[in-house]
Amino acid sequence: MDAIEELLTRGVENIIPGKEKLRALLESEKKLNVYLGIDPTAREIHIGHAVPLRKLNAFALLGHNVTFLIGDFTALIGDTSDKEGDRPVLTSAQIHANFRTYKKQAEKVLDFSKVKVRFNSEWLKPLTFADIVKLCQHFSAGDFVGRELIKKRLAEGKKVGLHEILYPVMQGYDSYSMDTDIQLGGTDQTFNMQAGRVLQKDLRKKESFIIANSFLEGTDGRKMSKTWNNAIWLTDDPNDMFGKVMSLRDELIVQYFTLVTNASMDEINDIEKRLTARENPMTLKIELAHRMVTELHSKKLADAAQKDFGVRFQKGELTQAKLPTIPISKISDTRSILAALIDVDIAESNSEARRLINQKAVRLNDEPIDSPKTIVHLKHGDIIRAGRKAVKIV
Repeated sequence: MDAIEELLTRGVENIIPGKEKLRALLESEKKLNVYLGIDPTAREIHIGHAVPLRKLNAFALLGHNVTFLIGDFTALIGDTSDKEGDRPVLTSAQIHANFRTYKKQAEKVLDFSKVKVRFNSEWLKPLTFADIVKLCQHFSAGDFVGRELIKKRLAEGKKVGLHEILYPVMQGYDSYSMDTDIQLGGTDQTFNMQAGRVLQKDLRKKESFIIANSFLEGTDGRKMSKTWNNAIWLTDDPNDMFGKVMSLRDELIVQYFTLVTNASMDEINDIEKRLTARENPMTLKIELAHRMVTELHSKKLADAAQKDFGVRFQKGELTQAKLPTIPISKISDTRSILAALIDVDIAESNSEARRLINQKAVRLNDEPIDSPKTIVHLKHGDIIRAGRKAVKIV
Protein backbone atom coordinates (compact mmCIF):
# COMPACT_ATOMS: atom_id res chain seq x y z
CA MET A 1 0.00 0.00 0.00
CA ASP A 2 1.46 3.37 -1.00
CA ALA A 3 1.74 6.27 1.46
CA ILE A 4 -1.18 8.24 -0.01
CA GLU A 5 -3.53 5.25 0.00
CA GLU A 6 -2.66 4.53 3.63
CA LEU A 7 -3.19 8.19 4.50
CA LEU A 8 -6.67 8.10 2.94
CA THR A 9 -7.79 4.76 4.38
CA ARG A 10 -6.08 3.91 7.64
CA GLY A 11 -8.38 4.88 10.49
CA VAL A 12 -10.49 7.00 8.14
CA GLU A 13 -14.27 6.87 8.42
CA ASN A 14 -15.20 9.49 5.82
CA ILE A 15 -13.66 12.00 3.40
CA ILE A 16 -15.65 15.05 2.26
CA PRO A 17 -16.28 15.83 -0.55
CA GLY A 18 -14.63 12.60 -1.71
CA LYS A 19 -11.59 10.35 -1.56
CA GLU A 20 -10.64 10.48 -5.24
CA LYS A 21 -10.72 14.29 -5.35
CA LEU A 22 -8.41 14.43 -2.37
CA ARG A 23 -6.14 11.77 -3.83
CA ALA A 24 -5.72 13.87 -6.98
CA LEU A 25 -4.79 16.88 -4.86
CA LEU A 26 -2.26 14.88 -2.84
CA GLU A 27 -0.72 13.40 -5.98
CA SER A 28 -0.21 16.91 -7.37
CA GLU A 29 2.63 17.17 -4.80
CA LYS A 30 1.35 20.56 -3.67
CA LYS A 31 2.20 21.34 -0.04
CA LEU A 32 -1.19 21.43 1.66
CA ASN A 33 -2.33 23.29 4.76
CA VAL A 34 -3.55 20.65 7.20
CA TYR A 35 -4.79 21.19 10.72
CA LEU A 36 -6.20 19.46 13.75
CA GLY A 37 -7.82 21.54 16.46
CA ILE A 38 -8.30 20.60 20.11
CA ASP A 39 -9.95 22.44 22.96
CA PRO A 40 -7.76 21.68 26.01
CA THR A 41 -10.67 21.08 28.38
CA ALA A 42 -8.95 18.17 30.18
CA ARG A 43 -5.42 17.27 31.23
CA GLU A 44 -5.25 13.61 30.24
CA ILE A 45 -5.20 12.04 26.79
CA HIS A 46 -6.32 8.47 26.18
CA ILE A 47 -5.15 6.52 23.15
CA GLY A 48 -8.46 7.24 21.42
CA HIS A 49 -7.67 10.96 21.52
CA ALA A 50 -4.31 10.11 19.94
CA VAL A 51 -5.85 8.66 16.75
CA PRO A 52 -6.19 12.05 14.94
CA LEU A 53 -2.79 13.07 16.34
CA ARG A 54 -1.27 10.10 14.50
CA LYS A 55 -3.01 11.15 11.29
CA LEU A 56 -1.70 14.70 11.70
CA ASN A 57 1.80 13.31 12.20
CA ALA A 58 1.46 11.24 9.01
CA PHE A 59 0.79 14.44 7.01
CA ALA A 60 3.78 16.12 8.68
CA LEU A 61 6.06 13.22 7.72
CA LEU A 62 4.99 13.69 4.08
CA GLY A 63 6.14 17.31 4.24
CA HIS A 64 2.82 19.16 4.32
CA ASN A 65 2.23 22.39 6.26
CA VAL A 66 0.76 21.00 9.45
CA THR A 67 -0.80 22.97 12.32
CA PHE A 68 -1.77 21.74 15.76
CA LEU A 69 -4.39 24.32 16.74
CA ILE A 70 -5.14 25.03 20.37
CA GLY A 71 -8.68 26.29 20.81
CA ASP A 72 -7.92 28.60 23.68
CA PHE A 73 -10.71 30.92 22.54
CA THR A 74 -13.28 28.29 21.45
CA ALA A 75 -12.72 26.48 24.76
CA LEU A 76 -14.25 29.51 26.48
CA ILE A 77 -17.54 28.42 24.88
CA GLY A 78 -17.04 24.66 24.71
CA ASP A 79 -18.12 22.30 21.96
CA THR A 80 -21.21 20.22 22.71
CA SER A 81 -21.08 18.07 19.56
CA ASP A 82 -20.89 14.86 21.60
CA LYS A 83 -22.47 16.10 24.83
CA GLU A 84 -26.04 16.17 26.11
CA GLY A 85 -25.53 19.38 28.07
CA ASP A 86 -23.40 22.48 28.48
CA ARG A 87 -19.68 22.08 28.97
CA PRO A 88 -18.23 23.78 32.05
CA VAL A 89 -16.76 27.19 31.30
CA LEU A 90 -12.98 27.25 31.79
CA THR A 91 -10.80 30.21 32.59
CA SER A 92 -7.93 31.20 30.31
CA ALA A 93 -5.45 30.09 33.00
CA GLN A 94 -7.08 26.63 33.21
CA ILE A 95 -6.98 26.26 29.42
CA HIS A 96 -3.27 27.07 29.18
CA ALA A 97 -2.44 24.83 32.16
CA ASN A 98 -4.31 21.97 30.50
CA PHE A 99 -2.44 22.51 27.25
CA ARG A 100 0.95 22.28 28.91
CA THR A 101 0.17 18.78 30.22
CA TYR A 102 -1.65 17.86 26.99
CA LYS A 103 1.37 18.76 24.86
CA LYS A 104 3.72 16.71 27.02
CA GLN A 105 1.52 13.65 26.47
CA ALA A 106 0.90 14.37 22.78
CA GLU A 107 4.65 14.33 22.18
CA LYS A 108 4.49 10.54 22.51
CA VAL A 109 2.77 10.35 19.10
CA LEU A 110 3.26 13.76 17.48
CA ASP A 111 6.64 15.16 16.39
CA PHE A 112 6.30 18.83 17.33
CA SER A 113 9.51 19.70 15.48
CA LYS A 114 7.53 19.17 12.25
CA VAL A 115 4.33 20.81 13.46
CA LYS A 116 3.35 24.46 13.96
CA VAL A 117 1.40 25.18 17.15
CA ARG A 118 -1.07 28.06 17.03
CA PHE A 119 -3.83 29.45 19.28
CA ASN A 120 -7.14 30.51 17.75
CA SER A 121 -7.43 33.54 20.03
CA GLU A 122 -4.94 35.02 17.54
CA TRP A 123 -7.74 35.73 15.06
CA LEU A 124 -10.95 35.18 17.03
CA LYS A 125 -10.28 37.64 19.83
CA PRO A 126 -9.89 40.70 17.54
CA LEU A 127 -13.25 40.11 15.79
CA THR A 128 -15.77 42.90 16.24
CA PHE A 129 -19.48 42.29 16.74
CA ALA A 130 -20.03 43.44 13.15
CA ASP A 131 -17.49 40.84 11.96
CA ILE A 132 -19.33 38.08 13.81
CA VAL A 133 -22.69 39.12 12.35
CA LYS A 134 -21.22 38.96 8.84
CA LEU A 135 -19.81 35.49 9.48
CA CYS A 136 -23.15 34.25 10.82
CA GLN A 137 -24.83 35.26 7.55
CA HIS A 138 -23.18 32.26 5.89
CA PHE A 139 -25.02 29.77 8.14
CA SER A 140 -28.51 28.67 9.08
CA ALA A 141 -29.72 28.32 12.67
CA GLY A 142 -32.01 25.55 11.41
CA ASP A 143 -29.02 23.43 10.46
CA PHE A 144 -27.67 23.75 13.98
CA VAL A 145 -30.89 22.93 15.84
CA GLY A 146 -31.50 20.05 13.42
CA ARG A 147 -28.52 18.13 14.82
CA GLU A 148 -29.52 14.96 16.64
CA LEU A 149 -28.24 15.80 20.13
CA ILE A 150 -29.50 19.37 19.93
CA LYS A 151 -32.95 18.17 18.88
CA LYS A 152 -32.93 15.71 21.78
CA ARG A 153 -32.01 18.39 24.31
CA LEU A 154 -34.71 20.72 22.99
CA ALA A 155 -37.30 17.92 23.02
CA GLU A 156 -36.43 17.17 26.65
CA GLY A 157 -36.79 20.83 27.58
CA LYS A 158 -33.08 21.23 28.28
CA LYS A 159 -31.28 24.48 27.74
CA VAL A 160 -29.40 25.04 24.48
CA GLY A 161 -27.32 28.16 24.90
CA LEU A 162 -27.31 30.76 22.13
CA HIS A 163 -23.53 30.82 22.42
CA GLU A 164 -23.42 27.16 21.34
CA ILE A 165 -24.66 28.16 17.89
CA LEU A 166 -21.56 30.31 17.53
CA TYR A 167 -19.17 27.41 18.11
CA PRO A 168 -19.31 25.98 14.54
CA VAL A 169 -18.99 29.53 13.18
CA MET A 170 -15.82 30.03 15.21
CA GLN A 171 -14.38 26.70 14.13
CA GLY A 172 -15.19 27.54 10.53
CA TYR A 173 -13.31 30.81 10.93
CA ASP A 174 -10.31 28.84 12.22
CA SER A 175 -10.21 26.96 8.92
CA TYR A 176 -10.62 30.15 6.90
CA SER A 177 -7.97 32.07 8.86
CA MET A 178 -5.38 29.37 8.20
CA ASP A 179 -6.48 28.93 4.57
CA THR A 180 -6.96 25.24 5.25
CA ASP A 181 -6.90 22.55 2.58
CA ILE A 182 -7.63 19.63 4.93
CA GLN A 183 -9.30 19.51 8.34
CA LEU A 184 -8.83 16.48 10.60
CA GLY A 185 -11.18 15.39 13.36
CA GLY A 186 -13.51 12.71 14.66
CA THR A 187 -16.80 11.91 12.99
CA ASP A 188 -18.57 13.84 15.76
CA GLN A 189 -16.82 16.98 14.47
CA THR A 190 -18.16 16.70 10.92
CA PHE A 191 -20.80 19.42 11.33
CA ASN A 192 -18.27 21.88 12.75
CA MET A 193 -15.69 21.04 10.10
CA GLN A 194 -18.29 21.61 7.38
CA ALA A 195 -18.47 25.21 8.57
CA GLY A 196 -14.85 25.62 7.51
CA ARG A 197 -15.66 24.28 4.05
CA VAL A 198 -18.53 26.78 3.77
CA LEU A 199 -16.33 29.79 4.57
CA GLN A 200 -13.51 28.63 2.32
CA LYS A 201 -15.96 28.19 -0.54
CA ASP A 202 -17.95 31.39 0.05
CA LEU A 203 -15.07 33.75 0.84
CA ARG A 204 -12.20 32.22 -1.16
CA LYS A 205 -14.00 30.19 -3.81
CA LYS A 206 -11.80 27.31 -2.67
CA GLU A 207 -12.58 23.63 -2.25
CA SER A 208 -11.35 22.23 1.04
CA PHE A 209 -11.52 18.74 2.50
CA ILE A 210 -12.49 16.92 5.67
CA ILE A 211 -10.95 13.67 6.90
CA ALA A 212 -13.13 12.20 9.65
CA ASN A 213 -11.24 9.64 11.70
CA SER A 214 -12.60 6.40 13.11
CA PHE A 215 -13.34 6.19 16.83
CA LEU A 216 -11.29 3.78 18.91
CA GLU A 217 -13.42 1.58 21.13
CA GLY A 218 -12.61 1.14 24.80
CA THR A 219 -11.25 -2.10 26.21
CA ASP A 220 -14.80 -3.39 26.67
CA GLY A 221 -16.02 -2.40 23.19
CA ARG A 222 -17.89 0.74 24.25
CA LYS A 223 -16.79 4.30 23.52
CA MET A 224 -13.55 4.99 25.37
CA SER A 225 -14.40 6.97 28.49
CA LYS A 226 -13.07 7.61 31.97
CA THR A 227 -16.60 7.19 33.29
CA TRP A 228 -16.75 3.60 32.04
CA ASN A 229 -13.23 2.71 33.17
CA ASN A 230 -12.37 1.33 29.73
CA ALA A 231 -9.69 3.80 28.65
CA ILE A 232 -5.96 3.33 28.15
CA TRP A 233 -4.23 6.61 28.98
CA LEU A 234 -0.97 7.89 27.56
CA THR A 235 0.03 8.51 31.19
CA ASP A 236 -0.55 4.87 32.23
CA ASP A 237 2.57 3.19 33.57
CA PRO A 238 3.92 0.32 31.40
CA ASN A 239 2.57 -2.50 33.59
CA ASP A 240 -0.93 -1.02 33.75
CA MET A 241 -0.92 -0.34 30.01
CA PHE A 242 0.20 -3.88 29.23
CA GLY A 243 -2.45 -5.36 31.52
CA LYS A 244 -5.22 -3.24 30.03
CA VAL A 245 -4.33 -4.36 26.50
CA MET A 246 -4.41 -7.98 27.66
CA SER A 247 -7.99 -7.40 28.89
CA LEU A 248 -9.15 -6.34 25.40
CA ARG A 249 -11.97 -8.17 23.73
CA ASP A 250 -10.50 -10.37 20.98
CA GLU A 251 -12.42 -8.61 18.21
CA LEU A 252 -10.63 -5.33 19.00
CA ILE A 253 -7.11 -6.64 18.30
CA VAL A 254 -6.98 -5.57 14.64
CA GLN A 255 -8.59 -2.21 15.37
CA TYR A 256 -5.98 -1.44 18.01
CA PHE A 257 -3.06 -2.49 15.80
CA THR A 258 -4.48 -0.22 13.08
CA LEU A 259 -5.33 2.88 15.09
CA VAL A 260 -2.80 3.01 17.92
CA THR A 261 0.43 1.46 16.62
CA ASN A 262 2.91 2.16 13.85
CA ALA A 263 2.59 -1.36 12.47
CA SER A 264 2.55 -1.44 8.66
CA MET A 265 -0.63 -2.42 6.85
CA ASP A 266 1.15 -5.55 5.62
CA GLU A 267 1.77 -6.53 9.25
CA ILE A 268 -1.84 -5.81 10.15
CA ASN A 269 -3.12 -7.89 7.21
CA ASP A 270 -0.94 -10.74 8.48
CA ILE A 271 -2.45 -10.37 11.97
CA GLU A 272 -5.95 -10.62 10.47
CA LYS A 273 -4.94 -13.83 8.68
CA ARG A 274 -3.56 -15.29 11.90
CA LEU A 275 -6.81 -14.53 13.71
CA THR A 276 -8.82 -16.09 10.87
CA ALA A 277 -6.59 -19.17 11.12
CA ARG A 278 -7.64 -19.37 14.80
CA GLU A 279 -4.27 -18.54 16.33
CA ASN A 280 -4.62 -18.00 20.08
CA PRO A 281 -5.74 -14.35 20.47
CA MET A 282 -3.72 -14.09 23.68
CA THR A 283 -0.51 -14.45 21.64
CA LEU A 284 -1.57 -11.55 19.43
CA LYS A 285 -2.57 -9.42 22.41
CA ILE A 286 0.86 -9.96 23.93
CA GLU A 287 2.40 -8.73 20.66
CA LEU A 288 0.02 -5.75 20.66
CA ALA A 289 0.67 -4.88 24.30
CA HIS A 290 4.44 -5.13 23.83
CA ARG A 291 4.31 -2.93 20.72
CA MET A 292 2.14 -0.27 22.34
CA VAL A 293 4.29 -0.04 25.48
CA THR A 294 7.43 0.06 23.30
CA GLU A 295 6.09 2.93 21.18
CA LEU A 296 4.66 4.93 24.09
CA HIS A 297 7.41 4.17 26.63
CA SER A 298 10.40 2.05 25.56
CA LYS A 299 11.35 -1.49 24.57
CA LYS A 300 13.10 -2.00 27.90
CA LEU A 301 9.93 -1.13 29.81
CA ALA A 302 7.82 -3.22 27.42
CA ASP A 303 10.05 -6.26 28.05
CA ALA A 304 9.72 -5.73 31.80
CA ALA A 305 5.92 -5.30 31.59
CA GLN A 306 5.58 -8.50 29.55
CA LYS A 307 7.70 -10.39 32.08
CA ASP A 308 5.62 -9.00 34.97
CA PHE A 309 2.40 -10.03 33.22
CA GLY A 310 3.76 -13.53 32.60
CA VAL A 311 4.79 -13.96 36.25
CA ARG A 312 1.39 -12.83 37.52
CA PHE A 313 -0.40 -15.05 35.03
CA GLN A 314 1.68 -18.11 36.00
CA LYS A 315 0.99 -17.43 39.69
CA GLY A 316 -2.71 -17.51 38.94
CA GLU A 317 -3.24 -13.87 39.86
CA LEU A 318 -4.87 -13.31 36.48
CA THR A 319 -6.66 -16.64 36.20
CA GLN A 320 -10.40 -16.09 36.01
CA ALA A 321 -11.56 -19.70 36.31
CA LYS A 322 -10.82 -19.90 40.09
CA LEU A 323 -12.60 -16.68 40.98
CA PRO A 324 -15.83 -16.74 42.99
CA THR A 325 -18.79 -15.72 40.85
CA ILE A 326 -22.01 -13.81 41.31
CA PRO A 327 -24.98 -13.85 38.88
CA ILE A 328 -25.58 -10.57 37.08
CA SER A 329 -29.28 -10.96 37.92
CA LYS A 330 -28.45 -10.11 41.54
CA ILE A 331 -26.99 -6.72 40.69
CA SER A 332 -27.99 -3.71 38.63
CA ASP A 333 -26.03 -3.30 35.41
CA THR A 334 -25.57 0.45 36.02
CA ARG A 335 -24.75 1.69 39.49
CA SER A 336 -22.17 3.43 41.64
CA ILE A 337 -18.95 1.57 42.34
CA LEU A 338 -19.75 1.85 46.06
CA ALA A 339 -23.01 -0.08 45.63
CA ALA A 340 -21.33 -2.58 43.29
CA LEU A 341 -18.65 -3.43 45.87
CA ILE A 342 -21.37 -4.10 48.43
CA ASP A 343 -23.46 -6.16 45.99
CA VAL A 344 -20.55 -8.49 45.19
CA ASP A 345 -19.65 -8.88 48.89
CA ILE A 346 -16.26 -7.20 48.62
CA ALA A 347 -17.29 -4.42 51.02
CA GLU A 348 -19.86 -4.44 53.82
CA SER A 349 -20.68 -0.73 53.73
CA ASN A 350 -20.27 2.47 51.73
CA SER A 351 -17.58 3.65 54.14
CA GLU A 352 -15.55 0.45 53.67
CA ALA A 353 -15.98 0.64 49.89
CA ARG A 354 -14.88 4.28 49.89
CA ARG A 355 -11.84 3.42 51.99
CA LEU A 356 -10.78 0.65 49.56
CA ILE A 357 -11.08 3.05 46.62
CA ASN A 358 -9.14 5.80 48.38
CA GLN A 359 -6.41 3.23 49.09
CA LYS A 360 -6.20 2.55 45.33
CA ALA A 361 -7.11 -1.09 45.99
CA VAL A 362 -10.13 -1.40 43.67
CA ARG A 363 -9.91 -2.47 40.03
CA LEU A 364 -12.55 -3.28 37.43
CA ASN A 365 -11.23 -5.58 34.69
CA ASP A 366 -7.69 -4.76 35.85
CA GLU A 367 -8.28 -1.00 35.53
CA PRO A 368 -7.95 1.02 38.73
CA ILE A 369 -10.97 2.87 40.12
CA ASP A 370 -9.81 6.24 41.44
CA SER A 371 -13.05 7.88 42.56
CA PRO A 372 -15.90 6.75 44.87
CA LYS A 373 -18.25 8.67 42.53
CA THR A 374 -17.47 6.38 39.57
CA ILE A 375 -20.51 4.88 37.83
CA VAL A 376 -19.99 1.35 36.49
CA HIS A 377 -21.94 -0.61 33.90
CA LEU A 378 -21.45 -4.22 34.94
CA LYS A 379 -21.84 -7.05 32.44
CA HIS A 380 -21.12 -10.76 32.04
CA GLY A 381 -17.42 -11.52 32.42
CA ASP A 382 -16.50 -8.39 34.40
CA ILE A 383 -14.09 -8.90 37.29
CA ILE A 384 -14.07 -6.63 40.34
CA ARG A 385 -11.00 -6.75 42.57
CA ALA A 386 -10.08 -5.14 45.86
CA GLY A 387 -6.74 -6.29 47.20
CA ARG A 388 -6.83 -10.08 47.33
CA LYS A 389 -10.61 -10.24 46.98
CA ALA A 390 -12.03 -10.72 43.49
CA VAL A 391 -15.43 -11.62 42.03
CA LYS A 392 -16.45 -12.48 38.46
CA ILE A 393 -19.86 -11.46 37.12
CA VAL A 394 -21.60 -14.36 35.33
